[in-house]
Amino acid sequence: MRIFGLVGKSLSHSFSQQYFTEKFFQNNVHDAKYLLFSLGNIQEIKELLKHSSLLGFNVTIPYKTEIIPFLDGLDKVAQEVGAVNCVVKQNNQWMGYNTDVAGFEQTLRMECRGVMNYALVLGSGGASKAVCYVLKQKNTPFQIVSRKKTEKTITYNEVTEELIRRSTLIINTTPLGMFPHTDEMPPIPYAALHSEHILIDLIYNPEETLFLKEGKKYGAFIINGLSMFEAQAEESWRLFKI
Repeated sequence: MRIFGLVGKSLSHSFSQQYFTEKFFQNNVHDAKYLLFSLGNIQEIKELLKHSSLLGFNVTIPYKTEIIPFLDGLDKVAQEVGAVNCVVKQNNQWMGYNTDVAGFEQTLRMECRGVMNYALVLGSGGASKAVCYVLKQKNTPFQIVSRKKTEKTITYNEVTEELIRRSTLIINTTPLGMFPHTDEMPPIPYAALHSEHILIDLIYNPEETLFLKEGKKYGAFIINGLSMFEAQAEESWRLFKI
């Protein structure tokens, strides 16, 4: 039996197992299954990688960057992004890819409307790196907001109403609001939002997070992470060569 799966820490929010199990059924694949691998820390990946039946897996919070040292190589996009969310065994080596890039590109192409003059990226983890990569490719200026201030980021305390008003595209790449912690949302001045805003939440469970509900309340166009999840999952399926 060929094994594929999802590596992360807390996986109760994920639709991945259901999605790939249905794909196996739809494509008459009877010799493969998709499992959830919840790791307490990234060091546990060493034992997982020794399993001969494991041929590929997706990676989610919080291991998209931490997994890189355990891999044999990265493709060009994953190397440039600095984050991996899909790992495939090729010629007995573990190769890392980033399918979040393809997923976010499709979200912008298929679902966004309006002018994206300036973007605010909430979060600085692995998903944020993929989002920033796509924004750079599209020549969209952006500012990253994180809990800690660095040369490239500002803190949430520094997000002013003026910054919100001019950031017509705001993307939540954090897990704030993800099931089961649905009562959380990024701490930004939502009252400064208006009808020209586009809010994207990479979370797809729940379908409408508090972040998106607040955006809708002030007239923003809202998009959840389901289309991105489906697009990156399809790209992972292609890489798995099932």
